[in-house]
Amino acid sequence: MSNEILGIAALCVLFGVIFIGFPISFTLGAVSLATGFIALGPVVFDLAVLQTYSVMRDTVLASIPFFLFMGFLLEQSGLVERLFKGIQQLLAGVRGSLYIAVLVTATIFAAATGIVGSAVTLLGVMAGPSMIKSGYDAKMSAGAIAAGGTLGILIPPSVMLIVMGPVVGVPATDLFAAAVLPGLLLSTLFTLWCLVRCWINPSLGPALPMEMRAPSLGPVVMDLVLGVLPVVVVIMATLGVILFGIATPTDAGAVGCFATFVLTVGSGRMTFAKIRKSAYQTLEVSSMILLLVAASNLFGSVFSRLGSPQYMAEWLLSLSLPPTMMLVLILALIFVLGWPLEWVPIVLIVIPVVLPIVQAAGIDLIWFCTLVAVTLQTAWLSPPVALSAYFLKGVVPQWELKQIYAGMVQFMILQVIAVGLLLLFPKLATWLPGVN
Repeated sequence: MSNEILGIAALCVLFGVIFIGFPISFTLGAVSLATGFIALGPVVFDLAVLQTYSVMRDTVLASIPFFLFMGFLLEQSGLVERLFKGIQQLLAGVRGSLYIAVLVTATIFAAATGIVGSAVTLLGVMAGPSMIKSGYDAKMSAGAIAAGGTLGILIPPSVMLIVMGPVVGVPATDLFAAAVLPGLLLSTLFTLWCLVRCWINPSLGPALPMEMRAPSLGPVVMDLVLGVLPVVVVIMATLGVILFGIATPTDAGAVGCFATFVLTVGSGRMTFAKIRKSAYQTLEVSSMILLLVAASNLFGSVFSRLGSPQYMAEWLLSLSLPPTMMLVLILALIFVLGWPLEWVPIVLIVIPVVLPIVQAAGIDLIWFCTLVAVTLQTAWLSPPVALSAYFLKGVVPQWELKQIYAGMVQFMILQVIAVGLLLLFPKLATWLPGVN
């Protein structure tokens, strides 16, 4: 067996073992070392040490714990819940007001944190009971919460984009800028869909009952000010300085993390137990991600030394498909893999495999990364393995899983439309990074 075929066989074994349920990071390491030892000999162990040190020296990846800690602090402090209640009461007389409150809150929370799982959980806890009490449609309510929660995978400072940057050799700042307009486009599509459907069928989202409305406007404005202002400060302390080129993602993450810590402690809702829980959650998630990055770097290095990526790229290019068709096939593959897999193995394993094909086809890497991010976001809502459904079911047990799935499919179609618009209009992704 040639080295190229051996590498492809190792990739197949890797996916097979992951689908069975083995831990991804340890599976990556074991398959990498075994394949490398067969083809390269003992030098593979030196390669493992060098790749691990290269991950430890990557300053961009150091921003991951900062952004995660920001998100967990905001979740524990209750500031996002205050923001949601303020928007809900301000729009109390509007049909579908709770949908709007969910999606606006989700968009702001995504721009302040860049994480998904806790966003879906938090939105479910805040909005689920209110939606049930107000007589909102269970399917559409579940879809709005799940879709809004997944915005964190795309809207900067997305942790996925931070990891994807070094993989494709594109600065994370450019990927952040590229994701802004597509993220806002998705949020707008979600909101318009809810408003139009509630206008056509008011029973899907009736106006808030009088007994649930605030007696006066003063407390509502106070909730909005105290809920929005801290989050806006966090966003300006992180995303603003990154997009304007003032600081690197790591530096901005540290500043934003400090600002979030001061604001959440100053709100009077934080306790030592909540801070400790946020720190433990940050340690757990960031350790998992960084261990996966180190293991996938080793696999990618072995895979490349075997010549398998070039072999696959040459074979696909020999089919003489147009670049757009090649890109659609790659996105379709990523979408299907997104059903059973999380974004981490796809970004760290699949993207390096298809990257030579993308480069040979002359496809803009910033545009490609943005398309991948939107496609992976779509996979979060695709049954039967959509993780968002299980997050939501855990906090709103009154909704049946089939109702949650039915609701998510509506918004998944909107995300597919967004992918189509991004394919037709690449400037949606490439315009902002090109602005000086």
